[in-house]
This record gives sequence, structure tokens and C-alpha cells, in this order.
Amino acid sequence: MAHRVFISYHHANDQKYKETLVKWAEEYDIFKDWSVEIGDISDNLTDQQIREKIRNEYLRDSSVTILLVGTETKYRKHIDWEIYSSMYDGSVNKKSGIIVINLPTINCSYYNASHSGEKENVFPENTIWTTVSDRGEYERRYPYMPDRIIDNLLKSNAKVSVIGWDSLTVGKLKYMVEMAFADRANCSYDLSRSMKRKNA
Repeated sequence: MAHRVFISYHHANDQKYKETLVKWAEEYDIFKDWSVEIGDISDNLTDQQIREKIRNEYLRDSSVTILLVGTETKYRKHIDWEIYSSMYDGSVNKKSGIIVINLPTINCSYYNASHSGEKENVFPENTIWTTVSDRGEYERRYPYMPDRIIDNLLKSNAKVSVIGWDSLTVGKLKYMVEMAFADRANCSYDLSRSMKRKNA
């Protein structure tokens, strides 16, 4: 049975990439698209109310979140809320596995393998791996990455994988979704950052 996936992205800039993923998912039975076209959520709500609203109404029943990173992604409050809500382990809706896809618009060649077998199955061309433990180095490599994702790239047990759009294939996407789903309950996410209250 295909897993239910929520795709978080900047609607104005990156819609075509979301549509391509959904097309692949339908053609090759990779996942069920659980994304929703959402309008603005009131800024008058508390952080807890925002998280609950996104998790209970928009991310309901999804088990993997795919984040598409373009030039404006890190500045969007709704995307930060979706990431936070995906990582939050609620009593009804549990935390999701996270996959990050860097889009061609940001021209980023770096990637991150966090699941067992991912290096060999997704990035077989790479035989030398470097462990990064410095926030400054992550920010240099990923200047468009949302801060909350970098918080969790610094945690080895958060298991956030990153791949570039140009490296993505149907087979790799399917494998990454399966691994994110399988490991989601064991992810220990860093949720210490306050939720973004406005677009930068």
C-alpha cells in the first residue's frame, strides 16, 4: 500500500515541481498525495493552535513529508509551520519522516544520506562521505535551507535526507519514501526553535 505523503513547498514559485512529483507518484504507485491547497492561517492563533490546525486538518494521516527547497522556501512562515507540525509527535497524529529535495533554482549540489542503505541505493556514485557537525558549514552548503531543517541535520538521530532534483529518479524517490516511512518513529527531532510568525 502506497504511503501518504504531504508535500511542503512555495506554491507561487515551485508548483511545477510538486505537480511532477504527484505525476510520478500516480504513474508508478510511489505514494498517495495527501497535500492540500491551503489558504492563510490566522496569525492570531497561538503556536500550539497553529501546529494542531496544520497537523490535524492538513497533515492528517500522512506519514512522510517531502519539502521542496527553492529560492523563497526558507522565508515562508507556512512552510516552517508545516515542517514543525510534521516533526511534532502528537497523541493522535504522529511525527512523519522528512525528505528534502533541493530544486534546480538554488543550484545546490550537496546532499545528505541518513537512512541505512541510502548511500548505496541513492548515491552509489559517491564512495567518499564527509560528516558535517558544524552549523556554519551546513549554512554554507545549504544557503536556502530552512533553519529548522538545519537544526535537524545537526542531529544524527533526526534522519533527514537531502537530494537534488536533478539527481532524483523514480526508483530513488520510492526508496527514500520507504526509508523515511520506516524510520519515522525512531526520529528524534529538534523542535526547540520558535515557529516563524511572519514571512521574512
